[in-house]
Amino acid sequence: MSELAVPEPDANVLARRDEIVAGLRSIVGDDGLVDSQEGRRVYETDALTAYRAVPLAVVLPRTTDEVAAVLAFLAREGVKVVARGAGTSLSGGALPSTDSVVLGLSRMNRILSVDFDNRTARVEAGVTNINITNAVAGQGFFYAPDPSSQLACTIAGNIAMNSGGAHCLKYGVTTNNVLGLRMVLMDGTIVDLGGEHLDAPGYDLLGVVVGSEGQLGVVTEATVRILRAAEGARPILMGFGSAEAAGACVAAIIASGVTPVALEYMDRPAIKVCEAFAKAGYPLDVEALLIVEVEGSEADMADQIERIVAVAAAHGPTVTRVSQSEAESAAIWRGRKAAFGAMGRISDYLCMDGVIPTGRLPEVLVRVGEICAGYGLQVANIFHAGDGNLHPLVLYDMNDPAELRKAEAAGADILKLCVEVGGCLTGEHGVGIEKRDLMAAQFSAADLDQQMRIKSAFDPGWLLNPAKVFPLDGRPEKDEGAA
Repeated sequence: MSELAVPEPDANVLARRDEIVAGLRSIVGDDGLVDSQEGRRVYETDALTAYRAVPLAVVLPRTTDEVAAVLAFLAREGVKVVARGAGTSLSGGALPSTDSVVLGLSRMNRILSVDFDNRTARVEAGVTNINITNAVAGQGFFYAPDPSSQLACTIAGNIAMNSGGAHCLKYGVTTNNVLGLRMVLMDGTIVDLGGEHLDAPGYDLLGVVVGSEGQLGVVTEATVRILRAAEGARPILMGFGSAEAAGACVAAIIASGVTPVALEYMDRPAIKVCEAFAKAGYPLDVEALLIVEVEGSEADMADQIERIVAVAAAHGPTVTRVSQSEAESAAIWRGRKAAFGAMGRISDYLCMDGVIPTGRLPEVLVRVGEICAGYGLQVANIFHAGDGNLHPLVLYDMNDPAELRKAEAAGADILKLCVEVGGCLTGEHGVGIEKRDLMAAQFSAADLDQQMRIKSAFDPGWLLNPAKVFPLDGRPEKDEGAA
């Protein structure tokens, strides 16, 4: 088990557990409360499974008003709250503490309205990412952000972590596709930010909230952009004899002015595992694979493919295969979308998430391999190469505490490398607990102080999503006027 630092639980809250649970039951009823030890254990971790803590209680509200009543009650009682969507966070963003209440949004899963004329949809925060597209696909629309976990992950988590996905290269990440939010503050106040239009007067509080990791409030509804689906889409598979050649090809494609809808990277270990799992037709005799997808009319796609293939030729691809059917395209993406799950069949891993300038990709890939080898660990690389969002999977044995510590150290070195070359600590997974103690590698003390002052303005008691994002010794308690 990791040596991750956690605050001492609030003994006063633990002693009043029965009283707190009774208060929550009066708000959400028996069917909205998870009180048993076995039931609470279901919520003890998220997708960063190396860390666990059984929460004080779990509430499952059905409406914004219930969320407001729950938060107002817990604020009065001084109890910490962890909002949770589907628990797919890879950074420990939904990890509870033993003195906190998990507020699950899974029951708030309705699509409230769709406006095709103005290309918007209003949804509750517990709606899964893919179900927005499913709801509008019949009219030729889709919701653009598409994280690999989109079958399970919710809009709540997407908003918290500013999630992206394979197609964010062209369409942007969550913040580029959210127009409005309904959010409940810790004292129970309900606020609306933005709306059904492209901009709103006043400060851009919408931009502050998206990506704030549940530190400022609990989002219960979102108004999102829906887009017209392209006339067609076609992926290209390109295999290379070295990671450096593939990385250089990525940088060259971006520099050429062609903007594919997606540009994904896999190295040999990932290719082998994904092919065994998904039977996607990936070449097994290459060191690195790129999936480059274009979209548009047949003429548009033909032109983009020709230009991309010409750029790639200078980097010596050993395989170039353009999809010739919808079935082939689906197979190519099935392998990529299943990558994290497929890798989990053979090894425990920490999935890192950092961003670098695409021009530094060849160098960084070499150094990532050297870092992991230095700790005696293997690494598989699967990531969104087009926007420089790396996802090295550091492989280790969860049953060996020493290996976990080595994996954490290797991951920290990889993230520091991202910052060193001009990138940042996270692209879409968020800071959570995983990168909390690395924040000082990117931000100065003044930067962190300003961020924490914003946190204090929204959540003066620091009850929302405890022990996440900011170093544990960083809370400005000494400056109570900071808010």
